[in-house]
Amino acid sequence: MPPSPEATPPGAPLTGAAPWRSLCTDCGLSRSSDPRRCGRACQFIAPDYPALERQVHGRERDPARPDELHFGPFRRMVRARLAEPRSGAQWTGITTRIGERLLETGAVDAVLTMTATPGDPWRPRPALITRAADMAAARGMRMGYAPLLALLEPARQQGVRRLAVIGIPCQVYALRALEAELGFDRLYVIGTPCSDNTTTERFLEFLALLDDDPASITYLEFRADFHAEVRYTDGRVRSIPFLQLPISRLPADFFPLTCRTCVDYTNVLADITIGYMGGEGRQWLIVRNARGEELLDLLGPEIQCEAPGTAGRRAAHVRGFIENVRRAAGGLPLRRMPGWLRPLVGWLMPRIGPRGLEFARTRVEMKAAETVLHLRREQPARMRHMVPAHVWALVEPYGIVPQRGERE
Repeated sequence: MPPSPEATPPGAPLTGAAPWRSLCTDCGLSRSSDPRRCGRACQFIAPDYPALERQVHGRERDPARPDELHFGPFRRMVRARLAEPRSGAQWTGITTRIGERLLETGAVDAVLTMTATPGDPWRPRPALITRAADMAAARGMRMGYAPLLALLEPARQQGVRRLAVIGIPCQVYALRALEAELGFDRLYVIGTPCSDNTTTERFLEFLALLDDDPASITYLEFRADFHAEVRYTDGRVRSIPFLQLPISRLPADFFPLTCRTCVDYTNVLADITIGYMGGEGRQWLIVRNARGEELLDLLGPEIQCEAPGTAGRRAAHVRGFIENVRRAAGGLPLRRMPGWLRPLVGWLMPRIGPRGLEFARTRVEMKAAETVLHLRREQPARMRHMVPAHVWALVEPYGIVPQRGERE
């Protein structure tokens, strides 16, 4: 059995230093003993989703199968919650509870995930956890880049043969691209959706715009009901409509180009994706393969599952978003809603806007359009390598089609 987390003290240096690379989210691979592997494993260089989908799931996404074009290959989708929510969890704690169960049952030697940096609760820090009780430290949300995959080699050196990884899409893509050569006897991958990440420092700037006392904020979640939930050290809870968030006051580069051009919002190469977009107030689980079923089965009666719902129509919302992205990418001011109208629209959106799976489809199509428009303006030479075929299929209904030289 590998050593407990105390063998690597909090704040211990990670393997290697991260060399500078353009379009890099510091997944950790560049800090490894062979950073040249980034050239064949990075999501932002020349991704090959069809090949990796066949490797991981046994087949590519099927555009004729409802929702696979948007969400990737899957066996089933559910909306779910733990019957007994865990304290400190972002939702009810499904993701970290699966990690606990993997360790409790001996299915893995360790779980590679994120915890908070000591003394800095918002800053993520990779951790290799070997005891179920220590998974509690991984609950909650941290914002910022963190080199998760830098701990793969230390894990092997500590004798870990069976590993679970909890990661975001850019980390999972690199992990899957190198899976065959990593040498683990068993690998479980639990994915969380992601697209709009930034540095921890920039995130703290956003918190300062939300409240005069940002240090008192302990929790932030963007919910599928078009509201952000903010919690405070004194127990207060605020619900802020998206339209009233200070997004317009953020600098243009608040979200780096990597995140504005992410093509894998739903983490399609995970065994199971656990997020919120299609959950309508619960978590949204996409079970993608037999190993994903195995992970969900670990929870048994602890988890309450039901079929996801869908309501509303997305097309007008996506078109409005595309128009604003075009203006922003061209350096033009955004068209903003009058202040007096925002509370009314904020009240209406949870009632008449896209909900459930339609909300998830909306966000995926928005991200696809954002990818094409920002790359076309800022890195046009990368278009033919970075934009997968399924992204073009998602944006075609909105009149966004490949220009000369943009598609292989």
